[in-house]
Amino acid sequence: MTLYDVDLPKAEEIDIPALKEKYKQERDRRMRNEGQNQYIKPTEDFEYVYEGDPYTPVTPREPIAKEFEVVILGGGFSGIMAGVQLRKAGIDNFCNIDHAGDFGGVWYWNRYPGLQCDNDAYCYFPLLEEMDYMPTKKFTEGYEILEYAQSICRKYGLYDNALFHTLVNRVNWDEEGKCWHVRTKQGDDIRGRHLIVANGLLNIPKLPGIPGISQFKGHMFHTARWDYDYTGGSQRAPMLDKLANKKVAIVGTGATAIQLVPYLGKYAEQFYVLQRTPSCVDTRRNSETDPEWVKSLQPGWQEERRANFHRGANERYQANEPDMIVDIWTEVNRRLTDEFNSEDHYPDMAEYADRRDVMDFRVMERLRRRVDAIVKDKATAELLKPYYRYQCKRPTSNDNYYETFNRPNVHLVDVSESQGVERLTENGFVANGKEYEVDCMIFASGYEVTSDLDRRWGFEEFTGRDGLSMYDNWAGGYKTMHGVMTHGFPNMYIVGLNQGGLNSTLTKNFEEQSKHISYIIKEVKRRGASVAEVTKEAQDAYIQHLRETEMDRTEWIRECTPSYFNNEGKPDVDENGNEKYRFYLGEVYGPGWDAFMKLLEDWRTNGELSGLELD
Repeated sequence: MTLYDVDLPKAEEIDIPALKEKYKQERDRRMRNEGQNQYIKPTEDFEYVYEGDPYTPVTPREPIAKEFEVVILGGGFSGIMAGVQLRKAGIDNFCNIDHAGDFGGVWYWNRYPGLQCDNDAYCYFPLLEEMDYMPTKKFTEGYEILEYAQSICRKYGLYDNALFHTLVNRVNWDEEGKCWHVRTKQGDDIRGRHLIVANGLLNIPKLPGIPGISQFKGHMFHTARWDYDYTGGSQRAPMLDKLANKKVAIVGTGATAIQLVPYLGKYAEQFYVLQRTPSCVDTRRNSETDPEWVKSLQPGWQEERRANFHRGANERYQANEPDMIVDIWTEVNRRLTDEFNSEDHYPDMAEYADRRDVMDFRVMERLRRRVDAIVKDKATAELLKPYYRYQCKRPTSNDNYYETFNRPNVHLVDVSESQGVERLTENGFVANGKEYEVDCMIFASGYEVTSDLDRRWGFEEFTGRDGLSMYDNWAGGYKTMHGVMTHGFPNMYIVGLNQGGLNSTLTKNFEEQSKHISYIIKEVKRRGASVAEVTKEAQDAYIQHLRETEMDRTEWIRECTPSYFNNEGKPDVDENGNEKYRFYLGEVYGPGWDAFMKLLEDWRTNGELSGLELD
């Protein structure tokens, strides 16, 4: 245990009805009618936020016209896993396209000071046993993740046909040629018999639409395009010495800011943290990998650990099952299981849900008490306390975040009453009616995650059969079979979280989806077909099965504070006037991950490609 750990309060110590009301009040005063439109797209004056690459110089080249069996849009872990599984399936004629200067996805773009994997690296790193590799820490550094991702690409030959610094703007199905046309800002015309959309969950940075954002004359940048030329230092040596005489402000207090704030507080002359909603922050307890532990591991250890993590984070532990992870992600279920084991009683689902609800309040109260144990100024401590349900915002951990607010040069500026920063001026920002002069504005405002599909994907045009827009196709919600194919878009497959099973390890989802997609592509080719498309009947049947079995999260999502988790709390309204809330994990298969894996395996074993129409 660390210095500032606090005990878990007993249920009778907290007033749960009063907390429920407090949660509602805190949520309501942060709600904005604009929803996703409170953010602006990184276009025109701000296109550098998405298109610019501060890390790798762009090498000019002539436009390319090529044909491939498979075109993969994306070079992050989803695109990498797609390439790996294609290789394993014996499909070699493919290319990855990405606007970054190399493979890595979000780990290529995110290079801010303090960046680490904020959940268990032994689970997050894919293919560890296959690659004969072990992360150096439980929460390992961002640059190590990037290097590891690129080592996978070298091993599986993904660099052979990869196109970097290539920005896709139009994707169209060619009915006559039975292929996909992928056109780019660089003038390329790439054709692919099959198309895998693997552009990731954290793809397009978003900027807060603060009035006056174009008027600010100081320096500003998004954390996904960190400017070490301005701050000094580097990702491996984040000594931000150029900020010694600078007044700096950061907008946002999510998972990025939790890791970054201690560095800015340490080096800036004056530092302002602009907070709408606080994160919950536990101690990190990071540790270097023990060589003796590594020697003790048996074949299959990673999948066993991932399964344990998944049950702890999103389902439930089995009776007497130990928690292999032991961090903020598994605390609620770990505490519950400890109680059940001490009682020699493992309840049914109804009792389990009731007791988990209570444990949720207890753990969040522990995290609030942790703030009081660390932050000296009581008014500041109160503002830093999270009043919402566990996992309404991404759980975070850091051993220096709260301590940073004890520094005399660090100032917490609460902007919850105005639901964000009021405006920017030429010289700084206005919050709560007061102007603060700053030299630099840093936006830790995240990515387009649950916003409209055109904002998330960023392609100017994406059409399938008969010119059907993909953006119109999914405008009323996801429409897929198995979460990877959609009617009207032949030979197209999606890697991501939309309609299917959910594993707590994101990369595990990508691995399994890519395996399923590669099987379909291989089978289509083996049967001499050129086109495979899910029928509308099969798609409708899958959606009906999914929705009949999924857990109804409507009330939980509605009660959460606005964030990218729930499209800023603004629901869609269907043709019948019913509200439907978006969720960053998509529509989750209710029977659970293992049941979903069995559903896919049974479908493949059946061998009939049920639900697909082959041409």
